[in-house]
Amino acid sequence: MTKIKQLIKKQFENNRQFLTYAAIGAVGAGLDFIIFIVLNQKLGVYHLYANIISTMAGITTSFFLNIFYNFRVRDFLWQRFLSFYAVGLLGLLLTSGLLYLFTDLLGFHPVIVKLGTLIVVLIVQFTLNKYISFRYIPKS
Repeated sequence: MTKIKQLIKKQFENNRQFLTYAAIGAVGAGLDFIIFIVLNQKLGVYHLYANIISTMAGITTSFFLNIFYNFRVRDFLWQRFLSFYAVGLLGLLLTSGLLYLFTDLLGFHPVIVKLGTLIVVLIVQFTLNKYISFRYIPKS
C-alpha cells in the first residue's frame, strides 16, 4: 500500500499544475455553463450571444483563481490578464464555431454541444496559458 501511495503522490506532484488548472477550470467552466443555461434556456438569449457572455465570466474567474491558487504569480498582472484573456478568446472562438456547426447546421441541442466543447477547450487553454500567460518573466 505504501508504494501505491508514493506513486499517487509522485503523479500528483508531477501533474499538480495541470490538476489544479483543471479544478480551477471546472469552477470557471461551471460558472460559464450555469450562466449559459440561464441566459439561453431560461431567458431565451440566442446561444451564440449567451456563449460570449458566459465565457467572459468564466475567463475572468479562472484568471484570478489561477493567479492566487495555481501559478501564484503576482507580477505583470495586466500583461498576464491580457494574455490569459486572448487565450480565452481563442477558446471562445473555438466554442462558438463548434456551437454554430453542431447546433445551427447539424441540429444538436446547444447545451449538449456547449458541454462537449468544455473538455477540448480546457486542454488547449491549459497548454497556451502555461507557456504564455503564466510563464516566468524576468524582471529587468
